[in-house]
Amino acid sequence: MTEHGSATTPTPPENGSRPVDRRAGLLMGRPFGIPVYVTPSWIVIAVIITVLYEPVVERTLVLGAFSYVVAFVFAVLLYASVLVHELAHSVVARLYGLPVRRITLYMLGGVSEIEREAPTARQEFWVAFSGPLLSLVLAGLGFMAYGLVDPFTIAGVLLWQLWVANLLVGLFNLLPGLPLDGGRLVRAAVWQVPRRPTTGTVVAAWGGRLLAAVVVTLPFLFAWWQQTSPSVFAVLWGVLLAAFIWMGAGSSLRTARIRERIPRLSARLLARRPVVVAADTPLAEARRRMAETDAGAILVVDTAGTPTSIVNEDAAQAVPDARRPWVPVSSVARAITSGSVIGADLAGEGLLGELRRHPVPDYLLVEQDGSVYGVLRVTDVEAAFSR
Repeated sequence: MTEHGSATTPTPPENGSRPVDRRAGLLMGRPFGIPVYVTPSWIVIAVIITVLYEPVVERTLVLGAFSYVVAFVFAVLLYASVLVHELAHSVVARLYGLPVRRITLYMLGGVSEIEREAPTARQEFWVAFSGPLLSLVLAGLGFMAYGLVDPFTIAGVLLWQLWVANLLVGLFNLLPGLPLDGGRLVRAAVWQVPRRPTTGTVVAAWGGRLLAAVVVTLPFLFAWWQQTSPSVFAVLWGVLLAAFIWMGAGSSLRTARIRERIPRLSARLLARRPVVVAADTPLAEARRRMAETDAGAILVVDTAGTPTSIVNEDAAQAVPDARRPWVPVSSVARAITSGSVIGADLAGEGLLGELRRHPVPDYLLVEQDGSVYGVLRVTDVEAAFSR
């Protein structure tokens, strides 16, 4: 199972100089410059595939203990197919100028983390369709290659399983519900009609929830049709897949609601009016002036009146009341750098893009002529999302 998703939080894109994210798993490489991680859960599913597939290999080839090696090779090749599927998503996304944070392979397949939504329904369609299309192409090539080898050989067994696996991956991901690729295609189609991506997401997400309900009932329907009891393994697997699809659909709905708020984000509307003080001003005095003028931030300037730093509210709050008359504001302020100065006119995706590129707690907002407009805090941006 594969999917691709978009990040909506103002985090910087991953690049060559960024530290490895250990939480994402083990970094396996950077094909096309895209970091590929494998989580520990992949080992679990690789062992399960090896154990389940070994009897098939042994019945066909009679290799003894070596059948486990062949079965494990199949598990590796299967996930290589998933990786190629995800690379298709990521490469097409990059062709459209969409940044890709990483690809992660995990127990249920893989996910491409694309940092921005496609700006048009057409681009969304091709980013989503590229993965299943490549999987189906690999299935076709595998089927033709299988016809050229002896089916009772290691190559024959692996090729047969691989073309069938790619066929299933391609077809399964075309099912019309988020977070599957088919859900993205539904989203693109609905988006194209009313010209509202959120409407497409809602329709595709509810399609995903309906699909989850169908998946969880399939083992029972199949058992009823066969007049037998449902397999415990089939029931557990169905519940696992259904839970994945249901949670993914719910996540897509939440993301859609967040993305609807992005265009309404405005640096001007979220700005705090600062009180201006010198670097040696006691913190208690600066806070008194801030309360007196109903300001929302403390801006430190030099003798020429040039802003040099912004008082960090968390650091200021940590200073005990008794010590504040003796602590200068400079000791609890963060220096203003080129990255922490942004335009007051920024809004929506443009604003979030600046926050991703230069992540700091506080920003100095300036007008086009360079004059100070106010101070923007990341916590205020996050609060705007939650509202």
